Amino acid sequence: MNDASPPTSPLRAPASAADAARHFDVLVVGAGLSGIVMGHYLQTECPRKTYAILESRDAIGGTWDLFRYPGLRSDSDLYTFGFSFRPWRSDRAIADGASILSYVRETAQAEGIDQKIRFGTRVVRAAWDSAAALWTLDAEVGEAAEPVRYTCAVLSVCSGYYAYDHGYSPDFPGRERFAGPVVHPQAWPEDLSWDGKRVVVIGSGATAVTLVPAMAKTAQHVTMLQRSPTYIVALPSRDRIAHWLREKLPAGLAHRLTRAKNVALGIFFYQFARKKPAAMTKRILDGVRAQLGPDYDVAKHFTPSYKPWDQRLCLVPDGDLFKAIRSGAASVETDTIASFTEDGVRLASGKTLPADIVVTATGLRMKMIGGMTLSVDGRAVEPENTFLYKGMMLSGVPNFAVTIGYTNASWTLKSELTARYLCRLINHMDANGFARCEPLADTGRLNTEPTLPLTSGYVTRAAHLLPKQADTKPWKLHQNYILDTAALKFGRLDDGTMRFSRREAAKRAA
Repeated sequence: MNDASPPTSPLRAPASAADAARHFDVLVVGAGLSGIVMGHYLQTECPRKTYAILESRDAIGGTWDLFRYPGLRSDSDLYTFGFSFRPWRSDRAIADGASILSYVRETAQAEGIDQKIRFGTRVVRAAWDSAAALWTLDAEVGEAAEPVRYTCAVLSVCSGYYAYDHGYSPDFPGRERFAGPVVHPQAWPEDLSWDGKRVVVIGSGATAVTLVPAMAKTAQHVTMLQRSPTYIVALPSRDRIAHWLREKLPAGLAHRLTRAKNVALGIFFYQFARKKPAAMTKRILDGVRAQLGPDYDVAKHFTPSYKPWDQRLCLVPDGDLFKAIRSGAASVETDTIASFTEDGVRLASGKTLPADIVVTATGLRMKMIGGMTLSVDGRAVEPENTFLYKGMMLSGVPNFAVTIGYTNASWTLKSELTARYLCRLINHMDANGFARCEPLADTGRLNTEPTLPLTSGYVTRAAHLLPKQADTKPWKLHQNYILDTAALKFGRLDDGTMRFSRREAAKRAA
């Protein structure tokens, strides 16, 4: 529903010079991969808009700068995980963390996005004022937490949904008795040495299957201790089709075709897994048996109790985990922990795993919108009480977007769709003199569904923190790039759910 008041300029800076220095048309929270994506599209599709990126840490890269554990790598191919506007040029489709971090930073530098970042700035609260049609952000800068205030017309939160202060680690019985170091991958010590030592890695997810083969190269032995198995798929780290296309075609065309191929394959295998889980399970387990041989107990150690894609599949490039197991440098134990001992871990079965180092790859903690508090005209907004509009906006929250990537595909695919849609909204508001856009939900008619369709521990532990999702558009996140492209790139902006209003109408409403 559009207000009929005469058009006025929707973006208006504060009057004082001091306030104007910290006023922007758009403020972006987070200088990770999503923040760089948002910066690129603001520069290219909204070139007249001023923007800044507020980053709580002192470096670009987000999780790729935070995590430093051995073997850190992507679990998505870089042709879709990389930026569409700056193609990934390496032969390796699955890349190590250092290469990805360099790629993200080089992109930010090449486009001048790094000059827009204000480091060491942690946003603690954001308040929307309808009368002014502005967001006011209170932030803390540096170790001294010096208070600084910013204002903007549009707020984009690109901080992901992981808590950066510490990961999730269960309270294992007798942990204090263990004589060696107990390390969580999110806080990896720079001086930790595992050469010639016995290591137990607790966990079976993406972090664990990355750590085990990396540490097994120099450790005496590495044991992956899991409570239950995970689906694990071995794929080549080098995309031969992408390499062939680059040799035969111009670089830009080769990249677009490779990206389209990988998007299509990802959607196909996800849909296949959801519609024919038994067939997909057989395919995955046949691959594991081919790697480990007919005598290995695949039923016990690599056959989960859930269906494929009820939790994320784990990808091991070139089968490195299976190679470590075949060589004897690594092994898998499927059991529960009875207690830590002075020199290892005692299992419920009575077996003891000797260890000099224990790594608790037991998961991460989720934190919505970077942990900041939100309010609209003095009313507190709890994200878990809102509905998620098109997978990127909160119902009843004006001029606000949050980037939430895919769980079954590359995070970047959804990040770019979100950024481009927000730019469409900003340009539409300018063209029509609107100061405010706000998705409104008829909550009485919406059937709630889980926002993230996974049963993984980090999701179930934080389900109460996530915005709600409904079973009908535009309140449903499809987890499908093609459907979301149709909705976000080509769908109507004025769709009957999004309410636009001009500044005078906003003042009257306030």
